[in-house]
Amino acid sequence: MSAPPAAPVPSGKAPPEDPNAAGEPRESLHTPTGRSWRSVLEPVVIIAIGAVWMLYVENSDLDSIARRSLASRYVTQKTWEHIELTVVSTLVVLVIAIPLGVLLSRAWARPATPVVLAIANIGQSAPAIGVVVLLAVIWGIGFWTAIVALVAYGVLPALRNTMVGLQQVDPALTDAGRGIGMSPVTVLRRVELPLAVPVILAGIRTTLVLMVGTASIAAFISGGGLGDLITSGVSTQRTPVLLTGCVLIALLALLVDWLGGMATRLLAPKGL
Repeated sequence: MSAPPAAPVPSGKAPPEDPNAAGEPRESLHTPTGRSWRSVLEPVVIIAIGAVWMLYVENSDLDSIARRSLASRYVTQKTWEHIELTVVSTLVVLVIAIPLGVLLSRAWARPATPVVLAIANIGQSAPAIGVVVLLAVIWGIGFWTAIVALVAYGVLPALRNTMVGLQQVDPALTDAGRGIGMSPVTVLRRVELPLAVPVILAGIRTTLVLMVGTASIAAFISGGGLGDLITSGVSTQRTPVLLTGCVLIALLALLVDWLGGMATRLLAPKGL
């Protein structure tokens, strides 16, 4: 039998909406996606891998030298020193790079852009270990010398992303802000910076990961960090010590990258 014909829709009235079709997208907004579940599980997996590795190492047949280097208190101390190197150097980079990037994005400061970028490129183009040794010869060894070397190496990504994020803002939006009476500072604060936040945060995320990996060179100038495990493993020819330093640095970089991704999603303006 053929299906009965659909009832005609009176003129001037919209056809009735399917309640299932209307409710489906709304439910999907509140349903955790695969990506959100992966975001939640990622730090748990990273921490679990680190814990499993340390349990494996502690239960391995190690000699007295390797066991002393892999003592829980010593590894925890070196991990904390590595975090301190990363956090302090990143904060110094942000204090330098973000205001400088804002200044260089202004029309009156653009002639100075090539000079500033050339100076910032020195840290990226020169070998990191060479910069560390040169600064150690000039200022001596220690924590703050390592911080200066890390800042010189990591300032370019944050500076470049700040400039790019502000320069890609549509000029029509800034003109509209000035047209309704906003001052240049207000336009920067309420129009340009909110639109540039995703790009700026991406640069900060890149800087954080760079700092985690590069902080291992602080061990060459007594700056502390997990690099001490690597240099100790190489000098004493203890492979478990060397691998432990490498694994912990890699896991710390993954964890920092996850934190940067979460901050990017949480701090980005709504609607972008």
